Amino acid sequence: MLSRRNFIKKGGMALAALTVPMPGFPKISGENQGEDYKSLRPEIGQRNFVSKAVDETIVKVKKQLKDKKLAWMFENCFPNTLDTTVHYRILDGRPDTFVYTGDIHAMWLRDSAAQVWPYLNLMKNDEPLRLLIAGVVNRQTRCVLLDPYANAFNDGPTGSEWASDRTAMKPELHERKWEIDSLCYTVRLAYHYWKISGDTSVFSDDWKKAAALIVKTFREQQRKENSGPYRFQRRTETQTDTMSNGGYGNPAKPVGMIFSAFRPSDDATIYGYLIPSNLFAVVSLKQLAEISEKVTGDTAFARTCSDFADEVRQAIEKYAVAEHLDYGKIYAFEADGYGNRLFMDDSNVPSLLSLPYLGCVDKNEPVYLNTRRFVWSDDNPYFFKGTAAEGIGGPHAGIGMIWPMSLIMRAMTSNSDEEIKYCIRTLRYTDAGTGFMHESFFRNNPERFTRSWFAWANTLFGELVLKLVDEGKVGLLNEL
Repeated sequence: MLSRRNFIKKGGMALAALTVPMPGFPKISGENQGEDYKSLRPEIGQRNFVSKAVDETIVKVKKQLKDKKLAWMFENCFPNTLDTTVHYRILDGRPDTFVYTGDIHAMWLRDSAAQVWPYLNLMKNDEPLRLLIAGVVNRQTRCVLLDPYANAFNDGPTGSEWASDRTAMKPELHERKWEIDSLCYTVRLAYHYWKISGDTSVFSDDWKKAAALIVKTFREQQRKENSGPYRFQRRTETQTDTMSNGGYGNPAKPVGMIFSAFRPSDDATIYGYLIPSNLFAVVSLKQLAEISEKVTGDTAFARTCSDFADEVRQAIEKYAVAEHLDYGKIYAFEADGYGNRLFMDDSNVPSLLSLPYLGCVDKNEPVYLNTRRFVWSDDNPYFFKGTAAEGIGGPHAGIGMIWPMSLIMRAMTSNSDEEIKYCIRTLRYTDAGTGFMHESFFRNNPERFTRSWFAWANTLFGELVLKLVDEGKVGLLNEL
């Protein structure tokens, strides 16, 4: 097995570009708009799952796109999760779906929830697809019950290259990095699965136990009385792959927020109160409250979740919203409760940029708009601009490496058609001719990229294109 950090794939395929390059984009050899782009999907018999609704959506969208390369990329990317990563079965009489993250054959709670997210609205026309997504919810319930502090799981007790980490490892775990968003994503998927399908069967007795365990874990990591039961250390040369102070991380003053040892990138936090993830937790706690009120009938637990959400939100407003020298009031990326704040943004979701996408803030909120200007500027230390593109990265892939996910999130949260068009153009031009998204690419050369098979980024790109089509912005996509 390969870790995300160690899996570096150098692209060897020719880049593609228009004969006449668009302003602001490098001239890239090899593209011919008249070329007949051949689908890179596996043959039907080799696909892990075939969805009638997804295939019909691909046909519908491709018919509306004049740009052959963009249509080709959508066809390759949108079904990539179903084609290559899902493993569906019936376990103990219930649907069960294990989802690879791509080139790493393990299931991240965050990735797996995000990978199937764009298919939720297609369930009503595809019962097998609904069962597959119900299976992801059920599998995530099993994972949380196994260990709420783990971020990535094996399909059975197979062990891991990280078995020697100094934490409470189990053979069923691929990695045990505590990240708030892992639990938030499980709630997000279950909640929206219910709201869209109307099916409540996923809210089993085990799910209710898992929900209680999520809240218990959040409480433990408020660290009001002690540092809690979780600690993590790894023998490594990479500073962001381990925790200081005996595995408990840098000190954080108990102020009501939730401590996250690691970021969604799987990199260690500096100040443990990771603000995007805490805002995400507020949303998740409110969703747990609604499920408890309307489905499981546990009004006491619903009230507990609602009160907890209010407590975290108030702490964020007090300790995480700060006056920046150039941008006014913005959200810090991290804080420690002592008055220290970290001003930056990372490309992984949840990020500050992605907050409206996750329902954490309104995209027209003044503090968010100030934050957005900051994160997409040279004042964000992980904003990179080169001859090929500009975008946000992070320490996980290194300096100068732009994540397509940041460009997708910029488009997802934008009010500007020109901004959206710029993001789509950039994504189209920086695929290294592969027809897929990557984890990251070098700002001056998209042929230098990491992870050739990263299903979350692929599916997210498909989600963006479909969103624009559904919103009547086909004309924008046809003006690239």
